[in-house]
Amino acid sequence: MWYSPPMITGPKNGTHPDIQARIVAGYRAMSPARKFEIVCALTRAVQELALTDIRRRHPGAGERELALRLASRSLDPELLKRAFGWDVRIEGY
Repeated sequence: MWYSPPMITGPKNGTHPDIQARIVAGYRAMSPARKFEIVCALTRAVQELALTDIRRRHPGAGERELALRLASRSLDPELLKRAFGWDVRIEGY
């Protein structure tokens, strides 16, 4: 069965319905590999933005600390504490 996420329509979207239809058609025409590439690129972009914020907030942080602070934004705090000894209640995000 094919799953199609609900489309955002109406005044909140702002995209003309004809353009929205072209966008959806373009995504449907893409291969799974191309969709995966796009998702990976967007994920990397979000991670880079997060790292920029972390570096701004913690200018003296080393690579390990940067990685842990980045991970703390998406992983369970208890997992981080057990696996890496990083307690977000003490160290922060």
